[in-house]
Amino acid sequence: MSERLDFGQLGFKAKELDGGDELAGKRAQFLLDDGVYLDGNSLGALPRSVPGHVEDVVRRQWGALKIRSWDESGWWTAPERIGDRIAPLVGAAAGQIVVGDSTSVNVFKALVGAVRLVDGARDEILVDATTFPTDGYIAESAACLTGHTLRPVTPGEVPDALSERTAAVLLNHVDYRTGRLHDLPSLTAAVHEAGAIAVWDLCHSAGALPVGLDEHGVDLAVGCTYKYLNGGPGSPAYLYVRSSLQDRFDSPLPGWNSHAEPFGMRGTYEPATGARRGRVGTPDILSMLALEAALEVWEGVPVEAVRAKSLALTDFFLECVAAYVPEGRVESLTPVRHEERGSQVALRCEDAGDVMERLIGRGIVGDFRRPDVLRFGFTPLYVGFADVERAARVLAEELR
Repeated sequence: MSERLDFGQLGFKAKELDGGDELAGKRAQFLLDDGVYLDGNSLGALPRSVPGHVEDVVRRQWGALKIRSWDESGWWTAPERIGDRIAPLVGAAAGQIVVGDSTSVNVFKALVGAVRLVDGARDEILVDATTFPTDGYIAESAACLTGHTLRPVTPGEVPDALSERTAAVLLNHVDYRTGRLHDLPSLTAAVHEAGAIAVWDLCHSAGALPVGLDEHGVDLAVGCTYKYLNGGPGSPAYLYVRSSLQDRFDSPLPGWNSHAEPFGMRGTYEPATGARRGRVGTPDILSMLALEAALEVWEGVPVEAVRAKSLALTDFFLECVAAYVPEGRVESLTPVRHEERGSQVALRCEDAGDVMERLIGRGIVGDFRRPDVLRFGFTPLYVGFADVERAARVLAEELR
């Protein structure tokens, strides 16, 4: 534990940090109450532009224009158009991301598609052993359906686990439980050196830190949009297919929306070109256009500035926790080193479930992961340093 500081000192430091925050003005673009919302790594806050936009979609585009909106309101091209808005946030050029379906469905498309891209003699899929459970379930099903062996390994074990048998590797960029950031560039390079395909889950990194999909040669990636991208509950996920692989990407879920002639109603399937290959059926327009409105808050925001503030917020939270919380009451599971940290802090606490209930009752909203983890997500677009200091102070009061 660091030398203990009183509330006044850290409160003053919070004001200074907020005064120099170049992203502080973004907070006004969200609908927030008087509490401290530190659960944006589960569900992002509501951008103010969304309700009015959704009302227009419902009343005018659907209500007045009806089916004409597929053309006149741009519904048909929304999956690729919105994908191009997400692309800069994950370091991708336009034309490589399509929005639609859930993260789970897109993991399935990506993993089976990855297996189909490599030599059929490769019979093993590696999956992150610490992954969010659904990714593991999907990977097990994909392996079974393709006749492959599934081998769970930790990200640190991947380089040694790779072999001529490896067809694809599914990894999480940030560990959902601890907030650990894994080394996407070096792990992708190791997968490629072994002749396999790298598939990354970006759910806990997109919108919080630079990803660099194109720069680091990632093959396939998926991600949700309801966390740091603030797309709303159940907002559609996205699928990234590197441009050089698109003409060979063979989706296991071909649908009329990904057909080269979707209105030809042909009996045989011919895949569309480009990112459209990742589509399946009719897109969920209401959720998709709510997401499009939510992404407007990213106009003019460099991801590098978001990352810098994210690290500053989590550094300051850890400092405040060390100063305020009784020694030995919590243990941080989140790495101290910036290159290993995402945008959340996970604290182990023996009565974590009860503690989080009390925090929420006092307006400090984080979440609890069994059996003993308090999880706090720091969304740089709307979380400030005074919020951080207040959260740590209330946590300390509840733990005394």
